[in-house]
Amino acid sequence: MPAPQPQQPSQPSRESQSPHADQSPHADQSPHADQSPRADQSSRTAPSAPTTALSPVAVPPVLAEVVRSGFVEGRHRGSLVVLGADGAVELALGDVTAPVFPRSSNKPMQAAGVLRAGLDLAGERLALAAASHSGEPFHRDLVRKMLDEYGLDPALLQCPPDLPLDAEERDTYLASGAAPDRVTMNCSGKHTAMLAVCAQRGWPLETYLDPEHPLQRIIHRVVEDAAGEPVAAVGTDGCGAPLMAISLVGLARAFRSFVAAEPGSAERRVADAMRAHPEYVAGSRRPDTWLMREVPGTLSKMGAEAVQAVALPDGRALAFKVEDGATRALGPVLARALALLGVDGPVVDRIGRAPLLGAGREVGEIRAAF
Repeated sequence: MPAPQPQQPSQPSRESQSPHADQSPHADQSPHADQSPRADQSSRTAPSAPTTALSPVAVPPVLAEVVRSGFVEGRHRGSLVVLGADGAVELALGDVTAPVFPRSSNKPMQAAGVLRAGLDLAGERLALAAASHSGEPFHRDLVRKMLDEYGLDPALLQCPPDLPLDAEERDTYLASGAAPDRVTMNCSGKHTAMLAVCAQRGWPLETYLDPEHPLQRIIHRVVEDAAGEPVAAVGTDGCGAPLMAISLVGLARAFRSFVAAEPGSAERRVADAMRAHPEYVAGSRRPDTWLMREVPGTLSKMGAEAVQAVALPDGRALAFKVEDGATRALGPVLARALALLGVDGPVVDRIGRAPLLGAGREVGEIRAAF
């Protein structure tokens, strides 16, 4: 069924050190040593320095401020990188070479891995394979249709049962009496595509999320190829899939490589599908959708724990992570980073708007601080 057009979002709701033992020559003499106060005082020395020097801790810069009634009541720190069209680093805030878990910002690479493994997907189906969908009816319907097309039982999905990601859709879903479901979970499109290629290749279905599974090893290589660096660690994402850690520079480089890839390549096919069908990547009321719809040729994908990656059609790219994982800071930070790249217009203003409420009225905002 045709996807609805993007809508405006609803208002936001949601060292003291112990002295060392006396080290003077008089301290540990025979029991007859002078114990007078004067003798004791003269025998003492200042505490020695710690045996191990403490290295200074690098504190990430402030990316966003929480301002209520003109008072800064909180700050969100993080790291951000901007790449020029030639792939060179033009701006780096914080440590952009340290590995992070990109969370769902890895999904375009996972979808490309499914294509490299042999699954022929295109259009909305390929966009959904790279999605963190909102759980709207058109998302759920297409997941079920894809499962049917490949003869897959929904019970084979190993993502956890969940409610719709979008708050408005969640309310409607619950009001209908529906319960958490694997199909509704925002990663169900990715899991369906993974199962489909495993069924096609004759690979085990019950272990498709094992990091050593043939499919996951292909995805691992895709991530390294796109990022231009080795995967630093492998963890488990919220949906149960293997999660590969790379640096923010690597993440931005990966997105840039997707928009610059040769037409017909797995990477370019994913980028093209996402950009043509952004509602299936996110949803009707989501910033990724707005940006890809209103700035043609842009590739955008957020991830949990406040990660975001974007590539513009000319090869410029950005990636950032808010250290505390606060997704409320995503919009203002993204909007400011886009402005630094020369992207402007109503969509950037809409993405950057993050009002704070008091008694139901606007009394402040979350704003970028760089």
